[in-house]
Amino acid sequence: MHDPQPRFDRPSGTGLLLRPEMELCQSALPLDWYQPEFQPYAEEFLRLPDRRPATVLAWMEPYVRPALDHFGDELLLLAHFYMGGEIVKVVEHFGGVIADSYALAVAAHKRPEKKVIVESAVHFMAESIAILAHGDQSVWITNPKAGCTMEMLAKDWMVLPVADQLQERYGDELLVVSYMNTSGRLKALSGRTGGASCTSSNAHLVVDWARRQNKRILFVPDQHLGRNTAAKLGMDLGKLVTLPDPSRGAIDLAPQWAELDRAEMILWGSACGVHTIFTPEMVRWWQERGYRVLIHPESPIEAVRAADGEGSTNYLWDAVQTAPRGSKLAIGTEGHFVNNARELGRQRGVEVVHLAQIPEPGFGSGGCGCATMSRNDPPHLVGMLDLLRKGTAPSINRVLAGDMVDERTMRRDRLHEEERKRLVAEARLSLERMIAIVEGQ
Repeated sequence: MHDPQPRFDRPSGTGLLLRPEMELCQSALPLDWYQPEFQPYAEEFLRLPDRRPATVLAWMEPYVRPALDHFGDELLLLAHFYMGGEIVKVVEHFGGVIADSYALAVAAHKRPEKKVIVESAVHFMAESIAILAHGDQSVWITNPKAGCTMEMLAKDWMVLPVADQLQERYGDELLVVSYMNTSGRLKALSGRTGGASCTSSNAHLVVDWARRQNKRILFVPDQHLGRNTAAKLGMDLGKLVTLPDPSRGAIDLAPQWAELDRAEMILWGSACGVHTIFTPEMVRWWQERGYRVLIHPESPIEAVRAADGEGSTNYLWDAVQTAPRGSKLAIGTEGHFVNNARELGRQRGVEVVHLAQIPEPGFGSGGCGCATMSRNDPPHLVGMLDLLRKGTAPSINRVLAGDMVDERTMRRDRLHEEERKRLVAEARLSLERMIAIVEGQ
């Protein structure tokens, strides 16, 4: 049986502790942002007198515990490090797993006993889980509108026409590496071309593997991760070609063929708005004040080169967990992550600041969290679990491979069964190649 009372100050995988008096950082969403089925839960949440764990968890318990008891060991709760502070903390409080995108992708595949998987993260992450899931596992997302600005500029209808032009010119010489921040439809393109998926934690391993295939690489979608990965591997950056900004419309490669013919790796032209704000000047400002600067590789290469270290969310979190007491860290990544890292640092006697939050004129006021990722909150988690227990969960919250959901309208394009089977076969190849590359190290 589960303990019906909220418990605090107990160890967790991330090292974060819930304390009754602390403030949880995520603000509530407007009521009309919730699906109709979720609005009753949101109305209750909005009426709570505060956002402290003692209050929030006391409201969640009567909904979440019956669902945990109903599904038992067959239920798996997941969240990404970038989610708002409330979700990271409460998912872990209720026995869930907080991880980076690689660990989330393989979670269902490696735990076949988990039949119902509820993810508080973004759609491409849930879809990757669904691609690797076993046939008797179902994947649910707490908010289908949770997306990624980088992925929004690399939809299949944007990328596939460009890939067709490249394949017409280079044929089997083209290999596609698909970052985790892509839909299953693009991971399927990667699989079809003999490529592999990657995450920020293993991009260097995957690109190194791809180079050994003696192919021309198309890296989709983040140009900064692609460039930083090439630099990490010692590649000639003069042999990288960045494609035009996809937000400006259809891309005709004809003007670039001479340049593309000399390219070793072609970079799709989208980027993460949260990470593009970081500059070498910000890095040096903190370094001059005794801080060690760590940065995510989705950031511009000039800032990454100036920093003291770069890596994935797991790398950044581990750096805070293992830093000696008295350390000072400036972290360049998504704002909610840094808020949670700052709290972890306070618990450990480590000072953590956000790289872009410089208290001096001329630096702006950066440090925002990812607005689309933050569309997961306690009412969405409570509603999802309660509706699943009752057998009335909305169909659109069920994630199948190949689903495309508009992050604004929530309109879903779902493949027919035969199309989905083909996509799963191809996209799974891409993900399984990534797993084999990583676990073969």
